[in-house]
Amino acid sequence: MAYKTILTVLSHPSQMPQLDDAAALAAAHDAHLDILCLGIDHSQAGYFFPGGTSYGWQEAIDSALTDANALDRKVRDRMAASHDLRWSCEAAVTQSLGIASLVGLRARFSDLAILASPYAKGQPGDAELITEAALFEGACPVLVLPQGCEPVAAPRRILVAWNQSAEALAAIRRALPLLRAAEMVEVTCIDPRSSGPERSDPGGALTQMLTRHGVHAQIAVLARTAPRISDEINRRAIEVDADMVVMGAYGHSRLREAILGGATRNMLEQARVPVFLAR
Repeated sequence: MAYKTILTVLSHPSQMPQLDDAAALAAAHDAHLDILCLGIDHSQAGYFFPGGTSYGWQEAIDSALTDANALDRKVRDRMAASHDLRWSCEAAVTQSLGIASLVGLRARFSDLAILASPYAKGQPGDAELITEAALFEGACPVLVLPQGCEPVAAPRRILVAWNQSAEALAAIRRALPLLRAAEMVEVTCIDPRSSGPERSDPGGALTQMLTRHGVHAQIAVLARTAPRISDEINRRAIEVDADMVVMGAYGHSRLREAILGGATRNMLEQARVPVFLAR
């Protein structure tokens, strides 16, 4: 499988660097780039004055539509010179509660979504909802780009964070086109459970599967010395000079990670290299 339809979602003009990165990756993979420009209505109809709900709601929708159309024009102007790239752009309006269904529908028919880290400085507040919508409602893998980090179209060295979970395996399967093209793939196991399904051979069956797919894979079993798993993954990614990390997303519920934190949220906040997520 190859990535032939790549999606990126913008909700603010400040996200133009994300558009440039998505366009570069789509061109490198000979893929069609779908660009969704969102105008988002954040109003709460229940707080309008009595009898004013319809007026307030219409004004809020009109404002969101104006924002979406302005962003659409800005994107089209920026993409006008991209003669070597197949792309399309759509402006759409939704209320905050409708982001999941709208983005999920577009992501469902995409091979890969490319988004900036939702926790990067300057990102709009809806960026987290958009990322989660692509992953959950769209069941689409997402390549998350840390701020100031240019993505590599064909990563040479990839770190696979393996914890024996279904989410991690789903991410690995979706990343196979990238893994096969890499010079080195490290299956990194951090404090594997001795009572887990792989017991004394953590990563062994996965590495065998990857090797049969033509992946140059090796295993690294590490003891956990940092407070958080994400710290270990980041540190190891720097040690092996990885161009990308592949990992499962949200092994715990989104609510739990929002309140208590988790490997997915922490990685999105602190990643030093692009992170390929799926579940």
